[in-house]
Amino acid sequence: MSNVLLKNIGTIVSGDIQSPIVEGDFIWIQDGLIKAVGSMGDVDEGAADLTIDCAGTTVTPGLIDSHCHVILGDYTSRQNQIGFLESEVHGGVTTIISAGEVHLKGRPKDPAGVKALAILAAKSFQNFRPGGGKVVGGAVILEKGLTKEDFEEMAKEGVRTVGEIGLGSVKSPEEAAPMVSWAKEVGMTVMMHTGGTSIPGSSVVTADMVIKTNPDIVSHLNGGPTAVPLEEVRRLIHETDFALEIVHCGNPKVAVEAAKMIVDAKAQSRVIIGNDAPSGTGVIPLGILRVMNLLAGLTPLTPEEVVCMATGNTARVHKLNRGIVAEGKEADLVIMDAPMGSVGDDALSAIEAGDNPAVSMVLVDGQIVVSKSRNTPPPKRKPIVQ
Repeated sequence: MSNVLLKNIGTIVSGDIQSPIVEGDFIWIQDGLIKAVGSMGDVDEGAADLTIDCAGTTVTPGLIDSHCHVILGDYTSRQNQIGFLESEVHGGVTTIISAGEVHLKGRPKDPAGVKALAILAAKSFQNFRPGGGKVVGGAVILEKGLTKEDFEEMAKEGVRTVGEIGLGSVKSPEEAAPMVSWAKEVGMTVMMHTGGTSIPGSSVVTADMVIKTNPDIVSHLNGGPTAVPLEEVRRLIHETDFALEIVHCGNPKVAVEAAKMIVDAKAQSRVIIGNDAPSGTGVIPLGILRVMNLLAGLTPLTPEEVVCMATGNTARVHKLNRGIVAEGKEADLVIMDAPMGSVGDDALSAIEAGDNPAVSMVLVDGQIVVSKSRNTPPPKRKPIVQ
């Protein structure tokens, strides 16, 4: 049995957008799961196998990148780069969700090949954790000819996600809707491209098309990279209950305007945050943090709300037992503080000021996978392993 104690925490962000701040100054981890959260008077410090003194800094759930175009391994042919997934972990991201392995050279587009690729990627990433991070791989791209039995087989073999609808040969709501229904019946989470074309072979997807198809997620509400008109953004917010994804590789003006509409509609619990990379925009290891800064700095959203959007909201939509600091959840955590030189006094005030917080330490299943981020500035205060 392994017991890990995080103590002297200044602020605990829960990941639960209904109650973003947890009262307490310690987190107790047992065998990779959070066992208790509270005040130090409630715990026997001597029973810990490993103690981390957080030195008054902030602890959040591990960030979740809701939109990444992985292939196989830690390599992207889109930008001919290796190590991009591990680099995200140094930005506090502990879970990366595939939106479809569309960048695989020679990607098969027949039903058998599409199904095989999804199963292969799902199983591969079950066994491979780049930099310690968890990858939900194997997001099937909808191609003509897939059957209900295919979705049943893929789900049985570990495929959890339908990648962006619109990137394959199935584009119209009439073609996609039956497949969406089959996918939901077997427990898959369904994503749908929204906005202008992104790669050759993709298509423009309007709000009306999204509504008729009935996915779980409006992928890149702010464009990937080109956004739908603001009136269509308004429709997707007010006329659906879909998850609303805001991404880094999209339109920043629409991201800001959409966030204002979301606050007015009290729809914060529906927002999730992704990179939508690798793409023509590039590989952005700190993309999730940058979207958080954008939203907290330029819209009415609070920094603790945007943390929850990048953690618990996404975990709920994708049915993951993480993203929340609560008993029984996987102990994927980030210790962060204001970076040196920031006007912020702590991680949350730094995010609100538009600064990337300093990632001091990253834990996955209660194990330290990053002890010093190579991608964020150094923190004002550093945790100490005892």
